[in-house]
Amino acid sequence: MKIALIGYGKMGKAIEEIALEKNAKAGKLIYDIIYKFDIENQDQFTVENLKKVDVAIEFTSPHTAIPNIMKCFEANIPIVVGSTGWTEKLDEIKTKAVETQNAFLFSPNYSIGVNIFFEINRQLARIMNNFENYEIEVEEIHHTEKRDAPSGTGLFAALDILKWVKRKENWVNEKNDNATTLPIISLRLPEVPGTHTVTYKNEIDTIELKHTAHNRKGFAGGALLAAEWIIGKKGAFSMDDVFGFNK
Repeated sequence: MKIALIGYGKMGKAIEEIALEKNAKAGKLIYDIIYKFDIENQDQFTVENLKKVDVAIEFTSPHTAIPNIMKCFEANIPIVVGSTGWTEKLDEIKTKAVETQNAFLFSPNYSIGVNIFFEINRQLARIMNNFENYEIEVEEIHHTEKRDAPSGTGLFAALDILKWVKRKENWVNEKNDNATTLPIISLRLPEVPGTHTVTYKNEIDTIELKHTAHNRKGFAGGALLAAEWIIGKKGAFSMDDVFGFNK
């Protein structure tokens, strides 16, 4: 599988590390990363070069994600996107992928554990819709270099809660006592890969759903899994499709 990494920061390097480990374990070349596009080699980031790969994996920034996606659509190659902070345009990109017969997969978090966390969060929200005396809060903690807040993972967890808990109408990125508003608390601390907690609390007890990442390997391994899965497909997908949660 020939791969282009779009973005060669911490996540790009983690994906490369996992790919090399899997190649070594298999004793053969499974993942062939033939391009590592970054700021230093933007002149090589062309449609012509993209056409030489089977799939692209994109981890850059909120400002560059959409142009990167569109360039892959132009090259007609599948793209797995991990950049967050731009998802107000997500429905537009999904529609474009379908219209142009391209393959696009977005997740705010590619960790297998986080996607299980998402599914349990949805199930818990369905249950807690019936228990109005519980207040709800989402907290996300990341490293100090993370540019967007709330995190994509925290926001997606919150949006799933809003979908199922009818007493909550919107979210805010701060502490809030409004009964119809769901607070998302964002904390930035040194060297934290990512911790996400959903809390239901009343005067009697507290229910917590929590995922803590110990390193970036889970994100990187999941991105490679998604890249394998999307080859040969057309349309817009998420990790729910990869894991079969939509069935």
